Amino acid sequence: MTEERPYSCDHCGKTVITRRSLKGHLQIHTGQRMTVTDNDCGAAFQRSYPCDECGKTFTAASSLKVHHRVHTGEKPYTCDQCGNAFTTARSLKLHQRIHTGEKPYMCDQCGKTFSASTPLKLHQRVHTGEKPYSCDQCGKAFSAPNSFTQHLRLHTGEKPYWCEQCGKTFAVLSSLEIYRRQHTGEKSHWCDKCGRTFFRSTGLKKTPTHVCRRFPMCDLWKNVL
Repeated sequence: MTEERPYSCDHCGKTVITRRSLKGHLQIHTGQRMTVTDNDCGAAFQRSYPCDECGKTFTAASSLKVHHRVHTGEKPYTCDQCGNAFTTARSLKLHQRIHTGEKPYMCDQCGKTFSASTPLKLHQRVHTGEKPYSCDQCGKAFSAPNSFTQHLRLHTGEKPYWCEQCGKTFAVLSSLEIYRRQHTGEKSHWCDKCGRTFFRSTGLKKTPTHVCRRFPMCDLWKNVL
């Protein structure tokens, strides 16, 4: 049985099965994507667009244009709320959800919501137990790529983040940010009960290192101390 092809190209008459296929085909005529035909066998190959800076190739001229901004530093999309700039309209849209609080992606297991699909997919691994990133040195597995990368540095000794004040290096960016506060004296975490401030949020917990002065210690903490 012949498959129905209800969508046709106004330029050349080619018919396709879906609207999405037609949209992709139209790029051949607009110049966004081109095909090259081999004169010997008649086979058509999709034209590639290489970056003259790094050699990376793309199937569409528009994708190459966006990629060039990595090298030029161009960020034409600016947030009217805070002034942060971005290379793509999509990146700007995702950023603006920080200001609007919009979280359109919801976990069907627990109802937790997210501003983008990627963090939702990572979160869902909490429920599935999936850990696709495995260390070939020790076998430890991770659900998120950034956690996996940080773990690998334990084996390699790599510490790519350094303090501009003293040159001390760190394997994790958050560790550097906390360490910098020792130079500036900034203590961004504080107890709303006694007013004591801390470099780290963990200092706020009622542990032997911080028992709120405005509230008496329970017998449990007295025994520990």
